Amino acid sequence: MNEFELMVLKIAAKATKEAQEKNLKNGIANVYSKNGQSFFQLPNGTITQEEPQQYKDVLLK
Repeated sequence: MNEFELMVLKIAAKATKEAQEKNLKNGIANVYSKNGQSFFQLPNGTITQEEPQQYKDVLLK
């Protein structure tokens, strides 16, 4: 991996971490996927596979 690729990965990792922290601070769960299964990190730190109500309330158009 060259120097440019490392720089891009570091910037992306930092931005991702900041976005995750901002979500939790604003009461929004972070969503992850592992082996095709969804996991939710709730603002209180709990990890669950149960979809939070806030996600059930959103209609995708």
